[in-house]
Amino acid sequence: MKDSVPEEHLYLGLSHEYKDSIFPLHTSISLFLLSYCDCKLFKIFLVPTGEDVDNQFVTKNLLSDLEVHLISKCQLPVVMQSCCLPAVVAKDDKFCRAGLSVVLRHIIQKTYEADPSKKYVLELLGFKKTCLKACAEVSQWTRLCEISVPLAVEGFLTASPEHCQAVPADILQLERKLGEPVRVHNDDKIRRQKLQQQKASAEAAVPGFSKEATEEGKTVEVHDHPLPSLELSIAFSKLHVQEASNAVREAPVVRRTKTSDLPPLDHIFAEGLYFTLADIVLLPCVHQFLVHSKKQGKNLGNLPLISSWYRRVQEVPGIKKAAHKCSIQLLQLPEFMPAPEEQLQDFSSVPDELEEEHEDSHFIGGPRPTMTKLMESGIEAKFSPHPCPNWTIDWTNLPSAVSPGEAKCYLYNYANPDDTELPKGKADGAEVRVDSDPGKMSSDRALRKQQQLNNLVAAVTKLVKPGDVIVDFCSGGGHVGIVLAYMLPSCQVVLIENKELSLIRAKDRSDELGLNNISFIQANLDYFKGTFNIGVALHACGVATDMVIEHCIKARAAFVISPCCYGFIQNTVKFKYPRSNQFKEILSYKEHMILCRFADQTAVQLPPERRLIGKQCMGLVDLDRAWAAEGSNYSVQVISMEPESCSPKNNMFVGIPT
Repeated sequence: MKDSVPEEHLYLGLSHEYKDSIFPLHTSISLFLLSYCDCKLFKIFLVPTGEDVDNQFVTKNLLSDLEVHLISKCQLPVVMQSCCLPAVVAKDDKFCRAGLSVVLRHIIQKTYEADPSKKYVLELLGFKKTCLKACAEVSQWTRLCEISVPLAVEGFLTASPEHCQAVPADILQLERKLGEPVRVHNDDKIRRQKLQQQKASAEAAVPGFSKEATEEGKTVEVHDHPLPSLELSIAFSKLHVQEASNAVREAPVVRRTKTSDLPPLDHIFAEGLYFTLADIVLLPCVHQFLVHSKKQGKNLGNLPLISSWYRRVQEVPGIKKAAHKCSIQLLQLPEFMPAPEEQLQDFSSVPDELEEEHEDSHFIGGPRPTMTKLMESGIEAKFSPHPCPNWTIDWTNLPSAVSPGEAKCYLYNYANPDDTELPKGKADGAEVRVDSDPGKMSSDRALRKQQQLNNLVAAVTKLVKPGDVIVDFCSGGGHVGIVLAYMLPSCQVVLIENKELSLIRAKDRSDELGLNNISFIQANLDYFKGTFNIGVALHACGVATDMVIEHCIKARAAFVISPCCYGFIQNTVKFKYPRSNQFKEILSYKEHMILCRFADQTAVQLPPERRLIGKQCMGLVDLDRAWAAEGSNYSVQVISMEPESCSPKNNMFVGIPT
């Protein structure tokens, strides 16, 4: 184990205590993970949210081997006062990580870095290390684990008796999720093993079968006793650092079975076969729900999958020990029979709009009928004249660390945060961002990036005043924010990005320049609650553009935003399309999605006619966004960047509160 001194401070909210947990549940979850990982790398601060916190309770009931400090909100580091807790900040630094998933993933990574023998800790991040990596704003699963279930349980515990009779919808949604087929890497092989096991069990159950039965001239092993679940064997062999039992050679009938006819895999843990961070997050929440339900005499028979999951998690090595250290007294639940599917159908909490979204995910036909429909109502794409088309930054006289041409490329696709392969046509012509370090930009791309920055910086300089706070949303490697911080030393600049490597690179560039008016927040946008004067974003992909606009409107801040990846726009829990009343009166969701899909057809290698249609679709989608913002008392212009060749996605919003 590497010798290390705690260099980072972990800040957790503290509202009250209930039974054996500290609330909000995000705090209990964080402490439970620290206990499970046996991590003592962080100096822990509890931040009371009220005046009636019992200090004696805190010191008596927290983890006995952790040093914990109570501080008030006003004592928080400046960079953290704009963020929701939990949050981590390096001591005397301006780099903050905020939000439950970001903080938990950071704890796991730091624990493993300090002690590489703790491979079980790193495996909490799952396959490709993507567990709960996707933003809650765009991932229904992350939102369910990180936000919906904790809030639902907190509401359930505090509700009056007459209002807590029904099981929360988000708990029922979790029950449904645990009943869905599991999709894992290389599941074809595992599903064939399961089919082999099922056939062996079926043959063993037939009277008169001996221990060996013949099929097509081949010997197939038959067992006297029912076999344990294959999924269970695989899951727990990994947890106990063992190899799964050797599978019997596949029978010919198994090898010939089509993939579509193979049996589905059952959930063992929250995300499938393997124990992950999602289970750590859900356990304290489900535990509190079960304790309260049992106290009220509720029948848990309608939640057999959650009950089975809860019992199974207790078998994971280290869980009972961590629970004991956190003063969590785990329940011993009886087994329940799975509820019939028809009983669960009414429990779904998926909104009708999201179901419509899935139904309309594939379209046939082009955008012309939709564009014609808008034209018949007098709506066409329109662009305001560029206020300063010839304005440019004097790049030759700036330090190399300011120029994007000298910065290494730490880019990724905000609409696809799990780094999975992009579907064809989804982001055609967009600057798809990847989490890698291919080195410095090519000279052509660096020139285009400088041209893009010329447009955004020109717009910001016309709006800014000394002392303003500027937030660079979805900042990536900091191309926009670092230029603004260097050129506007009287302003404070905040970079917000949920990709750690990108933000670390931005901070390295800032340190090289010696900038003192800049800070960095690794978080999803919803965890930023600060006030600011101007919001900027260069190529905020898909729904991210609308999230940034929403943040600016809430803060009554001006905004300068360049959208991207229109093809990833879709209805979410927070955002429904079309956005404006004018478009809603004319277009359906499906028709609007057709515009979004074709707005991505602007790549330079496409025929000119097709690119022109793509540009018109971009203009219509952004006109809808502009009109929606104007409904919140904003004056919004949609402008084409100069030169338009600087990017296939060359639209830019300039919005000013009126």
